[in-house]
Amino acid sequence: MTISLCMIVKNEEAVLARCLDSVKEAVDEIVIVDTGSTDKTKEIAAQYTDLVYDFAWDDDFSAARNASFSKATKDFILWLDADDVLLPDDCQMLKQLKQTLPDDVDVVMMRYNTAFDENSNPTFFYYRERLVRRGLPCAWKGRVHEAIEHGGKKLYSDIAVTHQSVKKVYSERNLNIYRRQLREGPPMAPRDTFYYARELYYHRYYEQAEQVLTEFLEQGRGYLENNLEACKILAYCRLEQDRVKEAMEALSRSFCYDAPRADFCCELGSAWMKLQNYKTAAFWYELARTLPKKEKSGAFINENCYGYLPCIQLCVCYDRLGEHEKACEFNRLAGTYRPNSPAYLKNLEYFERLFSNSRNSF
Repeated sequence: MTISLCMIVKNEEAVLARCLDSVKEAVDEIVIVDTGSTDKTKEIAAQYTDLVYDFAWDDDFSAARNASFSKATKDFILWLDADDVLLPDDCQMLKQLKQTLPDDVDVVMMRYNTAFDENSNPTFFYYRERLVRRGLPCAWKGRVHEAIEHGGKKLYSDIAVTHQSVKKVYSERNLNIYRRQLREGPPMAPRDTFYYARELYYHRYYEQAEQVLTEFLEQGRGYLENNLEACKILAYCRLEQDRVKEAMEALSRSFCYDAPRADFCCELGSAWMKLQNYKTAAFWYELARTLPKKEKSGAFINENCYGYLPCIQLCVCYDRLGEHEKACEFNRLAGTYRPNSPAYLKNLEYFERLFSNSRNSF
């Protein structure tokens, strides 16, 4: 098994070498498609490969991705963004996979770790198609937040791609691409509509995002995971407008699509806490602790919601309810998940003072 790494880049001089250094030992070919860099991106790319191509940018990430795939010559195509890396263990696992991948596998799904705790442990991830057999009928679709449409047999792998963005400010580039598509066409697919609404939310156009999300859900043509995320983002939009009960309605709507998931239970717990109903909030956090993760799926997984977050919030709930020993125990449990969490450590000091004062009172 051989691998072509195919990337699209623009003005990535700050991170491109880091990415390529992390993966170069595991791939057999590197293809770089540049969409208009004005910095040293192309010069950096040329230090790793002779296969550097120019592509005329026209507000279409899928077109650029498809162009990069068309230049590949090896058995499988791996794609990364410039601010992604393979950590050493993941690079080694990829090298091993090259020797062991079953002949009938066409697509390899890998974890994408995008958020991390104070110890750099991943707290948010989902699976994406990372290795695709060259020649398999497939195509990237979507001008922004593009995805691969493909057939073939899939394999879920434990190999992870780690996102290490250095950006501090995000422009309205993606939002403006969607606005152009709305003006000029082609018509948006349901997935495009969902991501357009999410961009509106990110840029604080809450009322407009709410309108688009509501229409998206009412149309009933969305992918399961997008429907669920739409419920959550709709709730966020309403929370930003201090409409807590309506946010709870949006979160509850997720139960029309799937059984309760831990992240939605935690969001409902948070909403009840805003209403200072700590008993009901505790119910939802307790439920979150019992629910399984659907890791190897298209679901977005917030790792905190399956352990640390319910425990640290149950600590708060039971403390407010006057059940301090129970609150202290949940703080201890939170510490088993994230022992260096500032909230856990602060709570330790709080309970030490609280129980010390109680002992002194006698």
